[in-house]
Amino acid sequence: MALERVLVAVGPGDKKRAEEMAQTVIDIAKPADAKVVLSHVFTRDQYDETLERLNLAGRDDVDPNEVASQHATIHTITEKLDEHGLVYEIRGSIGPHEDEIIRLATETDADLIIVGGRERSPTGKAVFGSTAQKVLLSAPCPVTFVKGGNS
Repeated sequence: MALERVLVAVGPGDKKRAEEMAQTVIDIAKPADAKVVLSHVFTRDQYDETLERLNLAGRDDVDPNEVASQHATIHTITEKLDEHGLVYEIRGSIGPHEDEIIRLATETDADLIIVGGRERSPTGKAVFGSTAQKVLLSAPCPVTFVKGGNS
């Protein structure tokens, strides 16, 4: 299987692990000369709050891709990708995190998904679920989990 496209799922809790995620992307995508799709999935509430913060609330012409490109974690990762000459695009999406990550992986024909997360107790996993865990179980391709930066 050739590695042509890597989807990186960046979420609201990934700020502290952005460096680790960027390095993982570089280590995997650069040798394969793979294109990187940086995705940020917002819940509707997160998206509306972000629009408020960006003074864009109430506008109908706002593109979720542009909103995603304003996210600090995306900036951190793109700076590293630029330093290493990787080709990437930024995709924003609104909906349930795990569903949208799976949809984006399918839509972009991703060969690999990179997702961040934190270590949790078995009780925490059972009670609250985990986006990373749901992606690992439902992804249409292999998934690399990046644990880093205690969130």
